[in-house]
Order: sequence, then structure tokens, then C-alpha cells
Amino acid sequence: MKKKTTDTIATDKEEKKEVRTAAKSREIRWDRLDNTAHLFPVIAGDSMSNVYRISVTLTERIQPEPLQRALDMVLPKFDGFNLRLRQGVFWYYFEENGKPAPRVREENTFPCRFIYQNRNNSYMFRVTYYKYRINLEVFHVLTDGMGGINFLKELTYQYLRLVHPELKGDRGDDLNSTTSLNREDSFLKNYRKSSARGYQTKKAYLIKGERLSPGEFGLMHGYMQIPELKAVCKRYGVSINEYLVSVFVWSVYQECMHKMPAKRPIRVAVPVNLRPYFNSITTKNFFVMVSAEFAPMKEDYTFEEIVGAVKFSLESQINKENLEKLFSYNVSNEKMFVARAVPLVFKNLAMRIIYTQSALANTTTITNIGNLSVDEIYKPYVEMFHSCLAMSKGQHIKGNICSYRDTLVFTFSYDIVDASVQRCFFRKIAADGVCVEIDSNGVNYE
Repeated sequence: MKKKTTDTIATDKEEKKEVRTAAKSREIRWDRLDNTAHLFPVIAGDSMSNVYRISVTLTERIQPEPLQRALDMVLPKFDGFNLRLRQGVFWYYFEENGKPAPRVREENTFPCRFIYQNRNNSYMFRVTYYKYRINLEVFHVLTDGMGGINFLKELTYQYLRLVHPELKGDRGDDLNSTTSLNREDSFLKNYRKSSARGYQTKKAYLIKGERLSPGEFGLMHGYMQIPELKAVCKRYGVSINEYLVSVFVWSVYQECMHKMPAKRPIRVAVPVNLRPYFNSITTKNFFVMVSAEFAPMKEDYTFEEIVGAVKFSLESQINKENLEKLFSYNVSNEKMFVARAVPLVFKNLAMRIIYTQSALANTTTITNIGNLSVDEIYKPYVEMFHSCLAMSKGQHIKGNICSYRDTLVFTFSYDIVDASVQRCFFRKIAADGVCVEIDSNGVNYE
């Protein structure tokens, strides 16, 4: 056997040191779930996927290969999407995924289906396309709508640069300077010790009816011009959000309650993005729910009376002090030593009970992801954005609002056959003087 020299031994030691250093630099990242995210793995399944969709419609047909290449290029830059979910003894946690990006596929099923990680390279999101549209569907444990928009816009930009190399310019394949990669847990950073429960637990009026066939998922979009909407809202003295929530409450009161008194109120859960209130740019979940409530105690309320009730509900809750109280209660419970020491299996049981109480306390959820914009260079290629929510316990019809340029789209997602609430909703808006164009995904309804 050839004897190693001192120089050879020294070289071997250096090489081993380099290997150890490289291995250390490749240690798998892990991360905690934010306060809101703890709930989603507990309650998610085929019947309640906790998946939301944000899509962008372009002016030209989608080419699948460049879209896959765009996803392959963008995903490694987003630590918040390059994750898989793991189950520990006391909590779920995130772990760096590192597998190839999930395959981009042409859409051939209904939206917002449950995401099976073992069929999706362990990722918690999917990207599909259909004709001119790119769909991003996200398991809510990863991020809320703001984080989803962040990712979808960068995916779209990269796709357009691949299809149209002239858009690349001097920027190359870098992310937009305004795109956040921040993974701060803003709940933990901003909470204050609290003991007061802020969420409603009393049962609300629930919309019931014949269900669509298993797996079917209805979508109905109503397109409106924002200047027309603003004129109507000014007449009623409310914001666009308050007006649209009021029209939904009016529609349920008309079509389901038939203008009669009821033991339970119509209560609409409205998610509030907390970032502007707490100077946050996190891409984790950072929102709370407030509720717009209308309790019909007599017959035949006017629309103006309903508008007043909804406006009062929302204005009294959407302020920094109250929003802080809402999430501080949840974070305080999470940080209690007793809660932290309880094994996950028992935490899951408790969270399911708490979730059922809060879910049945709302008739529906209506979320507004705001007015979306894209960089000037991409505007000729982007026609519209859409978004929708999956169903949840007791809530068989939900609303989602988003806008782009001067067009706002209100999207109903539903799994019941009767569409009288949707029809009443759009008819009321049209009667108020707003032109509404409607389309749907073709699910049969009466």
C-alpha cells in the first residue's frame, strides 16, 4: 500500500473540511407556521380544501413549456413557496422542499381542490392553465392572498419574458424590486398580551339547499366598471366593500328569509389585510376576520337600513386597536406554556371544536384582495385578474372581490344548485345603475 505523505494527508483534511462546510451550508431549512396557519392542516380535506385561487388572464394563449420553465426559475427564489409540511410532536412545521417544481398542467377539473402533497412533489400549491389564463392555487397554510399575488405576478412576468425576450431588457431574470420575500411572523411581532375573545361564536343564519354533484364547484363572475360603482357608493355614503357586502346581505334577506324576522342574524366574515396597519411586508399569513352583521327583527327592511347596519358593523371593528385585539387573543393562547406542551393530537381536537364554532357563526365569507396592478411594460399582455375561495363548514356560497384597472369583478363560488342569491345580488347592483356583465364556469344551476 502506498504511504500517504504529510502533504497528501493535509490535502485530504482540507477536502473533508470543505465537504463538511458544504454539507452544513445545505442543511435543510425549517420554519414555524404563523398563528393563523396552525388551523389549516387540522381541518383541510377533500370536502374543505382550504385552497384559494388567484388567476391572471393574458391577451394571448398560454404556452405550457415556457410556463413550466418560468415556474422552475421563479420557485427557488421564493423560500415561502419552496416548502413542504411536516408533522411534529407538538406542532406542524415547514421544511425546505428542494424537489423539482410541480408540473404545470392544463386545467381539467373544478377549482380549489384539496392539494395532496404526495402527488405534487410535496408542494402546497399548484399551477394550471386554460386557454388565456394562468391559475395559481395555494393551500392557505402557506400564505394569504397578498402572498399569492406576490408569487403569481413574478411567475407571470418571467413567463412573458420567456415568450417575449424583448421584455427582458437590462433587468434579466431578477425579481421586481417591489416584490417581498419577507418571512417575518408579523402576528408574533405585533401581538399584545390579551385575554378578551374577539371573535363571534353565536350561530348565524346559514344558506341551505340542494347540493351540486360531489366534486362540482360553481363559479359566477360579475364585471363592473369602478367609476360607476363609486358613483353609487357615494350616493349611499359607503365604500365599495361596504356596498357589496350590503348587497349580499340584502340578497339573502330577500331570497332566503323572504323579508321576515329571524332568530339568527346574517353575518358576513370579512378578512382584513393587517399589513397596512402594522407596517408589515411579510409573505406569511397576516390577516384577521371581522364580521358585518344584520339581525332582522321586523318585516320588510329597506336596503338603506341594511347598508347602515353593515357600515356600522365594519367601521366599528376595522381600526388598529380592535384588529390588534383580535389576533392578540389567538397568539396569547398559542404562547401559553400549557398549550405549547400539549401533544399535537390533542391540539387538533381542540382546534376542530373551536373552528366549528367560529365557522357556523358566519353566513358566508367575502374577501377583497384589492386593486391589482402590473409593471407598465407588461400591461399590454395582461387583461384581468380573478380570485375565488373554496367552501368551508356551513358556508356553501362565498364571494371574492378583485379589480384591475377600471374593472372590478365579484366572483361567487358555491356548491349549491339554487342561484337565486347570486341573481338577486347582480340585479340589485344593476338596478342601482351599474352595468354588470356576467359569466360562469358552466355548472348547471336553476
